[in-house]
Amino acid sequence: MEEDLQFYIEATEDSMKDSIEHFKKEASRIRSGKATPAMFDGVKVDYYGSQTPIAQVANVKAQDGRTLVIAPWEKGMLQSIEQAIFQANMGVTPQNDGEIIRIVLPMLTEERRKELIKQAHTLVENAKVSIRNARRDAMNEIKKAVKEGYPEDAGKTKEAVVQALTDRYSNVVDELMKSKEKDILTI
Repeated sequence: MEEDLQFYIEATEDSMKDSIEHFKKEASRIRSGKATPAMFDGVKVDYYGSQTPIAQVANVKAQDGRTLVIAPWEKGMLQSIEQAIFQANMGVTPQNDGEIIRIVLPMLTEERRKELIKQAHTLVENAKVSIRNARRDAMNEIKKAVKEGYPEDAGKTKEAVVQALTDRYSNVVDELMKSKEKDILTI
């Protein structure tokens, strides 16, 4: 029974780590005024009938702090990439010169920055809910084990371990949010 509980605690920690990674991935898509190729990770292009990420049909790189350059491997993909960017509704206008697509990011207004921070806070809340759900599942397993004969004081110790994990990963999300908020507010 000890091994089973240890397994549940390890699985809980893995789940919490996954929540952090998901948060990082989603937060990287929130534009902070700096040009990063990660902004287009979620944009899919129609590539011969299948939806394919831009990174698989073109080279996406930052030319400078506010300019991205997308160089497709096939010139016929320029229109599809341009259309996919428009459909993604990212607030940018692609400039197609027949060879590459250049995207100049506009300066963020204070109002837009506040909207982006709200989006980031929504991601934080989702990450924390996911972490708390993992904690709840682990606590239920510990309580079930105690009912089945596992020592109660050992069960309390395991619950304290799970709570410590929850606190640690919630703090990690908060620290990541502080960093993202600072990034968004930096002009």
